Amino acid sequence: MGKKCLRCNETIFDESSFAEQLKEYVEAIPEEIRTPPVEYSRRLNLCHSCDNLIGGICSACGCFVEMRAAKEIMYCPYNRW
Repeated sequence: MGKKCLRCNETIFDESSFAEQLKEYVEAIPEEIRTPPVEYSRRLNLCHSCDNLIGGICSACGCFVEMRAAKEIMYCPYNRW
């Protein structure tokens, strides 16, 4: 069974391959725009403690938090980071 998009309710990925795809996505972000590892971990810890996180997806904006947190320029819609 795959995860569904909160906005359109379409199946968007197979859970068994998501972790690998996520890792590949983050590694492909150019170093100059990628969030430093310590900050990335801090951001994810804040997201994982948030009541608005549903299955890795932010219910405020619909993003995959692991992907949003990976780019240094991005921000939390609730100003947590």
